Amino acid sequence: MEIIEKAGETIRKYCMLSEGDHVLAALSGGPDSVCLLTILNKLKAEYNFVLSAAYIDHGLRPDESPLEIDFCKKLCGLLDIPFSTKAVDVKSHAKNLKMSRQQAARQLRYEALEGIALNISANKLAFGHNADDQAETILMRLIRGSGPTGLSGIPPARKTNIRNLQIIRPLIEIERAAIEKFLSTEKITFIVDSSNLKDDYIRNRIRHFIVPEIKKINNGFIDTISKTSNIFRDEERYFEMIVTKTLMKLITRKTEDTIELFSSPMEGIDTAILRRVIRRSAHETKGLGGIGFVHIEDIINLIKSGKSGDRIFLPKNIRAIKGYSTVIITSKKPLTLASYTIDGPGEIVLRESSVVLKISAKEIGEIKDYGNGKNSAVIDAGKINFPLLIRPRMPGDYFYPIGFGKKKKLQDFFVDDKIPKDERDAIPLIISNGNIVWIAGLRLDDRYKVDKDTKRVLQLEIRHMKV
Repeated sequence: MEIIEKAGETIRKYCMLSEGDHVLAALSGGPDSVCLLTILNKLKAEYNFVLSAAYIDHGLRPDESPLEIDFCKKLCGLLDIPFSTKAVDVKSHAKNLKMSRQQAARQLRYEALEGIALNISANKLAFGHNADDQAETILMRLIRGSGPTGLSGIPPARKTNIRNLQIIRPLIEIERAAIEKFLSTEKITFIVDSSNLKDDYIRNRIRHFIVPEIKKINNGFIDTISKTSNIFRDEERYFEMIVTKTLMKLITRKTEDTIELFSSPMEGIDTAILRRVIRRSAHETKGLGGIGFVHIEDIINLIKSGKSGDRIFLPKNIRAIKGYSTVIITSKKPLTLASYTIDGPGEIVLRESSVVLKISAKEIGEIKDYGNGKNSAVIDAGKINFPLLIRPRMPGDYFYPIGFGKKKKLQDFFVDDKIPKDERDAIPLIISNGNIVWIAGLRLDDRYKVDKDTKRVLQLEIRHMKV
């Protein structure tokens, strides 16, 4: 049959199958997945692979899911194919991670299928995406805004994060009409997912309204898009090789939620490559999944035009910070200073701020340098009482900045001094009798300055720790 031959061509073209493979087919009971399972079952003798199937219950359609599971189980029984099912909680996952149900369903579906594949030692995970799905995906990305990578569409085959497990899509170059014709001719039944009939989702609106209008202009639109995505994909493969080599020279540090890159080399990299470098960096760093095309442009602008200390704040608590020689992109929660007390002269380590505070008692005649009020300051010892409290900012904090002449809210001071929002909670405030004495690293309070009546002084110093 033509559709089986076409699927075989796609399998050979993208090297999807090898002798001895164990293929796990994602089965929903819908026309695409039923067609996929049927074709794979017809091809398994030719390619000499083992075939299994699995249904993932997302918990979103409790009235329909049991019927679909029963249908899939019976279909697999007729074809003598091992069948598994797994339930996932999409609603809770979406709520906990603050993502759409569609995103949550996709993430959990792939994780569940990968888990089943591991349990049954399958090395290929087959999905029923077809050429129409490809066209709809590309249109959806074009509407939302996407670069060449997004417009290359759904990859026919790709690796997963699990060793030796690959995703394959044998129907990706076959149109939905051909699938439906095959099922009808072969008198193969399937189930229609009610959510595919609604126009609540952008994909369905594209499928039901936009694609039919485009086909009036170009009846071969689906095939055209399929070929265009192939061109994009070939070009992206070449660019990705360049990006890999570039990133190897740029990365200085990487954790689950942070990536640090040398900034100077990036300033001279062509924007087309730099976009891909940042996108790959975000994609391969677990906590940076919220970065999109617009955010990448903002990061590029920071790299090329920003000054040391400049930063931008992006969705999902992600921020990009330009340092002297690096750019840090992170979703790590900003540190908040703990509260400390110091009973007298000495040193104390303030780990959250990565500084050491040193307090020295001296006679006024010993002081040769009164400091700049930032990294060091000298105060009248007679105006304070030990123990001193060291804490982060609190709502309603105020002080009298030296040289300012009047009271000022701490929040206003931070804004006027352009102190980044993500650093403010880690700035140490030295407190005596409930009043701010010194904003360590920034400004002394006028009430505690040395005057003509001062006899004894305290010298306050902060020293930055190496991290």
